[in-house]
Amino acid sequence: MLLSVLVPLYNEEEWITECLTRVLNAPLPDGLDREIVVVDDASTDASAQRVLDLQRLHPSVIRLVRSPRNRGKGAAIRIAIEHASGDFCLIQDADLEYSPTDYPQLLLPLLRGDADAVFGSRFLAAGERRVLYFWHSVANRLLTLLSNAISGLNLTDMETCYKAFRTSLIKSIPLHSERFGIEPEITIKLAQRQISIFEVPIRYHGRTYEEGKKIGLKDAFQALFVMFRYGLIRDIYLDKGPEILDVLANAPNFNRWMADTVRPFLGPRVIEFGAGIGNLSVLLSRGRARYIASDIDGEHLARLRNRLQYRQGLEVHHCDLQSPLDFAPFAGSLDAAVCLNVVEHVPDDLLALANIRGVLTPGGRAIILVPEGMSVYGTLDEVLGHFRRYSEAELRAKMEQAGFRVDRILKFNRITRPGWFLNGRILRRRTFSRLQLAVFDSLVWLWRRIDALLPWGPTSIIAVGVRPD
Repeated sequence: MLLSVLVPLYNEEEWITECLTRVLNAPLPDGLDREIVVVDDASTDASAQRVLDLQRLHPSVIRLVRSPRNRGKGAAIRIAIEHASGDFCLIQDADLEYSPTDYPQLLLPLLRGDADAVFGSRFLAAGERRVLYFWHSVANRLLTLLSNAISGLNLTDMETCYKAFRTSLIKSIPLHSERFGIEPEITIKLAQRQISIFEVPIRYHGRTYEEGKKIGLKDAFQALFVMFRYGLIRDIYLDKGPEILDVLANAPNFNRWMADTVRPFLGPRVIEFGAGIGNLSVLLSRGRARYIASDIDGEHLARLRNRLQYRQGLEVHHCDLQSPLDFAPFAGSLDAAVCLNVVEHVPDDLLALANIRGVLTPGGRAIILVPEGMSVYGTLDEVLGHFRRYSEAELRAKMEQAGFRVDRILKFNRITRPGWFLNGRILRRRTFSRLQLAVFDSLVWLWRRIDALLPWGPTSIIAVGVRPD
């Protein structure tokens, strides 16, 4: 496994050689190697040359990326994240305020799988720190307090440099801050992703302004602006597909409607394919002797483990609908397979359906929900990665071809079909409106009562297939 140490650099010629030497010699947990990604933010002194001198001695470990113009710490961190190739990454300021000897305790929660991100706190009880600047401490605590109020966390040190993450996680989050606003931006967006965040004590040897400290009052006001901005908007996914899943996570009434529709066909031992971030898993897993939530996306799996970790009988697994090997551990052992809005994402849907059949006991049921009707296929389908939308006849034929006896096909959610057509075919939108969804979700109690009476086709159809004895 590999750790990427990300070093934003600007005018630190006095300190950078010693800093990188300490990073090179820092203790790491067993089995973890390191790379150092230094981003020089257009320094006007000899900082970059100092890095090049050290790089010649360690060419396989140190990489230097040079920004053509000075943009700030946040921009340098964003560039470093793009170049990181490790399993984990850790931000290291180029001065000597933070000690790389703290790496093991920062990394341990990540390596154990308990945490997705770890913050090193200068204000927890353990650890030594140089005593400086009362008003800096006051400002830091106030900013942390406000950040906690917005994010819902209880951190003691939001502004800490020492933040470590799973690299795939931080690469999946859009970051925009140019300067020190990167700290609250990262914090609030991690909180909105609802990942597991740990905090550990670290040592801190703060610098004076005479020694080169750069953060000032202007940055405190910028941090306030960043916190209010990202507290009001939700910009936490680079890809539109996961963003739509996140939007749907805030439609609890609609998710409950879908869960109530499929729940009567489930048994005590269930596997859910394409569980995503667990919007349906949290509703369908209750009371099951065994519930397997599966997906192919690493970030979804991490979110599932965190969100569902205390559920009895619940397991989280990687399972690709097109990989028979992923199905082998469950062959012929489950009473029901739930596959909601997944088969349409698979190039070979017949193979997917045959693999699903293989996990069921004789008499076991597959509950397959797919979008209905190519006549409403549009940009929303493209963003979600839909290869197709199905007719009832096509879905029935493919289920039977895969070896199922189709017990019934249900029409689900007629109410949203006009909106799907308008947004995806006419307006060509590529995401859902959170406001539209909130209004829709608040009226689900009404939609459930009138849905079967509407004169047009459904947005989705649900096939209940039985594996013959």
